[in-house]
Amino acid sequence: RRAAECPSPAAVLAEVIKAFGAPENAQRMEEARDNACNDMGKMLQFLLPVATQIQQDVIKAYGFSSDGEGVLKFARLIKSYESQDPEIASMSGKLKAMFLPPMTLPPHGAGTGGVAAS
Repeated sequence: RRAAECPSPAAVLAEVIKAFGAPENAQRMEEARDNACNDMGKMLQFLLPVATQIQQDVIKAYGFSSDGEGVLKFARLIKSYESQDPEIASMSGKLKAMFLPPMTLPPHGAGTGGVAAS
């Protein structure tokens, strides 16, 4: 079963980004971010479900299932367009920045100042 072909992926992505900017969603994201305290594990626990819910509310109108699978399909679709369309790539980056903390990890994830397990 294919999603409705009418709106372009860029249009749907723009709708999703707009939804994150809606006052009630922005507040939900802010609360989740406060609860997570920049802890990556807590980000996944608090922020990701809220972000997923906001996306689901938008993309279900475009034929995606309103569950985690629909969000994954949407994400894969957007990813497939990123290399062909700089606008989509830019919006996708903007969307990720809304619910993923800025990562300041060195390459290969070798954390500095970490305590070695003995």
